[in-house]
Amino acid sequence: MKLGRISARNVIAGKVVEVKKGTVAAQVRVDIGGGNIVTSSITVDSLDNLALRPGSDVAVIIKASSVILGVAE
Repeated sequence: MKLGRISARNVIAGKVVEVKKGTVAAQVRVDIGGGNIVTSSITVDSLDNLALRPGSDVAVIIKASSVILGVAE
């Protein structure tokens, strides 16, 4: 997956394995390989804008104390 230019150095490719959608926020579980799962809490608007669902390829972007999900365009 090729992302645009970003300042974060910790970018890990993964695949969405589970999405739990609430009223305002969603929990997205991402398999990053090696038996490791990363869970990110994002807004429902972001979930919908990124069209995330199980099987989606994503990039887990870790910068300081935040984890951000990104998708290829």
